[in-house]
Amino acid sequence: MDAPIMEPAVTATPAALEAIAGLVAARGALMFYQSGGCCDGSLPICFEDGEFILSDQDVLLGEVGGCRFYIDHRQYEVWKHTQLILDLGEGEPEGFSIAAAEGKHFITRSRVCSSRLSEPIARGPERPGG
Repeated sequence: MDAPIMEPAVTATPAALEAIAGLVAARGALMFYQSGGCCDGSLPICFEDGEFILSDQDVLLGEVGGCRFYIDHRQYEVWKHTQLILDLGEGEPEGFSIAAAEGKHFITRSRVCSSRLSEPIARGPERPGG
């Protein structure tokens, strides 16, 4: 019997990866946080790494473009069978998020997975490797 295919819990489109690379080159390390707040939680918030204080229950889903991607634990319970796909949308970001590029903001798309998603990396503010 074949082992189940493991898909990453979070991934990014080529456009989002290009935007992340440009931001990292200009600003340094970044982090993303998917809250359960505005717009049904479809707008992730991009911060400079460490600028957002995580709770002990927030979930580290993985990395996109070398940047950690966290999700609110309540949102994780709702979306744990869904792959999150970081992408770009038109217009300036709402709230405290760093813009993806001039006139662009990050958005989260999602798809229900038929195969098994990878488990979250960690809970809480712990950081992989240190």
